[in-house]
Amino acid sequence: MPVSASSSPLVPENLIAGAWLPGSGEAVQSLNPAKPDDIVASFKGATESDIKHALEAATGAQRAWNDMGIIKRGQILRAVADLIDQRREAIAALMTREQGKTLAEARGEVDGSSETIRYHAASSRNPLAKTYPSSFPGEHIEVVREALGVVAVITPWNFPTQIPAWKIAPALLWGNTVVWKPASDIPAVSQAFIQAFHDAGVPAGVVNMVLASGRVAQHLVDSPQVSGISFTGSVPVGEMIAQSATSRRVKVQLELGGHNAAIVMPDVDPFFAASQLTIGAMSGTGQKCTATRRIITVGDIHDSFVAALVTEVEKLTVGDGANPSTTIGPVISASAQAQIESAVADAVSEGGVVIARAQVPKGPGFFVGPTVIEGTMEVRTCREEVFGPITTVMRARDLEEAIELANSTEFGLTASIFSTNDADILRATAGLTAGLIKINAPNTGSELHVPFGGLKASTFPAPREQNAESVADFFTNTKSVYRRVAPRRA
Repeated sequence: MPVSASSSPLVPENLIAGAWLPGSGEAVQSLNPAKPDDIVASFKGATESDIKHALEAATGAQRAWNDMGIIKRGQILRAVADLIDQRREAIAALMTREQGKTLAEARGEVDGSSETIRYHAASSRNPLAKTYPSSFPGEHIEVVREALGVVAVITPWNFPTQIPAWKIAPALLWGNTVVWKPASDIPAVSQAFIQAFHDAGVPAGVVNMVLASGRVAQHLVDSPQVSGISFTGSVPVGEMIAQSATSRRVKVQLELGGHNAAIVMPDVDPFFAASQLTIGAMSGTGQKCTATRRIITVGDIHDSFVAALVTEVEKLTVGDGANPSTTIGPVISASAQAQIESAVADAVSEGGVVIARAQVPKGPGFFVGPTVIEGTMEVRTCREEVFGPITTVMRARDLEEAIELANSTEFGLTASIFSTNDADILRATAGLTAGLIKINAPNTGSELHVPFGGLKASTFPAPREQNAESVADFFTNTKSVYRRVAPRRA
């Protein structure tokens, strides 16, 4: 059932076994976070029986999909990317309406999603096996890859198409079938995304989407038919998934939270650092696991950097993402808005000082003003990941103390340093505990062909995402095959 950005509520459905099917569960709505009286979608959620149906479809379709061969699968994925390109404006407009990000950000995400799918499609012509020398003359040794089988993909609402593209495209390329559970906040744009797979000729049952709540999705996580789980979301849910998966020896890939720090050294231009870290902290309304949550200034740059940061933040324009003049959209929901406001209030009560806050429009809408707090590691915004446009600035005497502060959370996703000194940059690169380190650039943003993932509580120890070789390691099992020639029978 096609979906598009319109003024009336949409009725998204599950994609199961190649058919669009309504759910039979509880009534669900998604709202426009800039205009909460605008109901974007209204439908019934999936039930346990819907998930079982999707799993049966994926199980039944997997062998034929795998037998099709990787080159043909790559050709189909290229067709998916082409359709997403053709539907760019409609998908982006729907993303802005349902998720809230600015139209420019939505267009960029749609473009990145199609490029990601095309990148993995192109790797269909890469070598499939590695060969090794043998101690026995005439023996041939190779390591071959085989699909896992059925893969469960569970994704969040902050990147409605990009994160699913990271996971679904390589899973399909390597011969797996997929049951995808997108976040409940974005059912309409999720359907628009997966419809491109359906319309491009992905066979029935190969990719399935269930619009289920987290409670119902537990049946997907626990299913014995699932051979791999790829999840991006919160730490508590990730830990639950890991416990279920590892107890059954199911491969699991988890990208979880972050509390990312940026270090600003005294030799760097404070205005440059402030402009870059405003992007890192506030773009996407701060609703990114890679966002800059803490900024640590070293030495005497503090006052000049803070002044520049205040200027950058206070000139941001908060509003409806569909308005071209908007630079920061709303947060995803009323509950998210309340949680962010509560965290700021707690930080202030614990000694933090709000030193900058952009204005928000009057009237309805889940708007939060981008906020800079000056504080210490004792305030809530430094102890917990607050998923919104909030960052906290603190001081350090020297680089060693700054590295210690940067590492003083359970997370290790991204970190950055702003400096012109090579020795300081090398020391920070070695000392910061993060899977992604930026030098003189925002914490956010990554290249799709480079491995992506964190350390500590940010990532479950598993192959990284994005990079073709890394995802192949996750979405396949390997076999080492030793082959010798036998003499013919006389």
